[in-house]
Amino acid sequence: MSGEQFYFDAAAADRVVKFFPACLVHAKGKWAGQPFELLDWQKTIVRDLFGWKRADGTRRYRTAYISVPRKCGKTTLGAGLGLYLTTADGENGAECYSAAADRDQAAIMFDIAKSMVQSSPVLTANIKTFRRSMVYHKAASSYKVLSADAPTKHGLNAHGILFDELHAQRSRELWDVLTTSTGARTQPLTIAITTAGYDFESICYEIYTHACAVRDGLIEDPAFYTCIFEAGEEDDWRSPATWEKAHPSYGVTVQRSYFEDEVAKAEHSLAAQATLKRLMLNMWTRQREQFIDIEAWDACAAPVDTASLAGRRCYGGLDLANTTDINAFVLVFEPEDEDAPYDVVPYFWIPEERMRQRVQRDRVPYDAWVNAGFIETTPGDIADHRHIQRRICEIRDEFQVLEIAFDRWGSTQISTGLTDEGFTMASFGQGFASMASPTKELLKLVCEKRIRHGGNPVLRWMISNLTVKQDEAGNFKPDKARSAEKIDGVVALVMALDRTLRHEAEPDGPSVYEERGAFVL
Repeated sequence: MSGEQFYFDAAAADRVVKFFPACLVHAKGKWAGQPFELLDWQKTIVRDLFGWKRADGTRRYRTAYISVPRKCGKTTLGAGLGLYLTTADGENGAECYSAAADRDQAAIMFDIAKSMVQSSPVLTANIKTFRRSMVYHKAASSYKVLSADAPTKHGLNAHGILFDELHAQRSRELWDVLTTSTGARTQPLTIAITTAGYDFESICYEIYTHACAVRDGLIEDPAFYTCIFEAGEEDDWRSPATWEKAHPSYGVTVQRSYFEDEVAKAEHSLAAQATLKRLMLNMWTRQREQFIDIEAWDACAAPVDTASLAGRRCYGGLDLANTTDINAFVLVFEPEDEDAPYDVVPYFWIPEERMRQRVQRDRVPYDAWVNAGFIETTPGDIADHRHIQRRICEIRDEFQVLEIAFDRWGSTQISTGLTDEGFTMASFGQGFASMASPTKELLKLVCEKRIRHGGNPVLRWMISNLTVKQDEAGNFKPDKARSAEKIDGVVALVMALDRTLRHEAEPDGPSVYEERGAFVL
């Protein structure tokens, strides 16, 4: 189509822009209760999508790829667009859908829209809301949440599709099913609102590549709308100028101080740097990077005076590898005051008869570490958990071990034995829910030089091996499967740190309720 076949209808664009503050109210955050006034970048998108028309008066754009960083208000914008398409777009029997990689993610946008309806007298009077759907009876239109189960979506007749966080979509099937469901509509609109991702084989990267080509004039696709805010590879990710370039809500929904804090964390972690680039600068990045800069780790290698730790409160993390590998037990000691570092004391064991075979096979100096006292051997050719249990009991004679966190997988026997010996054992999951917070805190403490580990070479080697896995929210957890070599000591350290931080946060002394009981009103 030539440019002469399109025209801009300013009145139509203004109508949609005015719909937001006239009918929609922010339901969350610092603007809760206030009319939804579009930010400048949001207003530009809305005017473009609804103002540009074809010669027959219908909308020009049928698909939109809107890619912005986190903390922009993109999901809230999507919720508002979903409500407009459902109630005010002039389409009788409109079917509108919030879709995402999973039902919970799709529900985030819908729930924001639902809260807007419930906060607006105008919409409440005309829309009936349900748990995962709403109905606008005047036009027999509906707005629903869709799960990622694509085979069940055949037969839809979509007018509006709001696809949230397309980068998280595991396959192209749902995208294809939904976009082909719009064929019978006069002017359907599919809007993908997403941050950048890290899967270069994904449907999102395919659409992103197409969007860039359309934007740059390499491909002619007049029905496709592109809006991408991102930093370039040549941009300095530490620079406020780059932050402002990539983040359209910079200074409004996210402040300079937030970027400064995130950049400080990323200085010593390639993984944190990749996450900053992806989530806050909207740059496509590879997922796996070394997590902790080894120079930052070495800066925390001040000697640990174990004699001075005698009787000090500490918490342990126990990570048992398979029967022929290295096993780790790490203690983390509470600081003596708020400015003091957390002292770390690690212990490692390896089967004696397997050690030399592992030295030759792995090219790792286990034998030298054993001779220097950094690793202990257990009798035989497989890990002797009874020996490790006895050693942990001996360690307790030296330090006040209050609790031991352990990976429930493969540790049932030794955890039962230690419980019988009087230890408090805490089963510790290895997923994001358990590991993300203490992993992030470990990085923070290293960057702030608030860890003191004595330069143990085995633990240093494991830190240098460490890569992490990330979820869609940018949370980290150690990734044993993809780390170059063993990281058992780091996993044990993260678990021990978690128990230390949790107990630090507990108030000292008995609860007031234990002293006086509870009042009943």
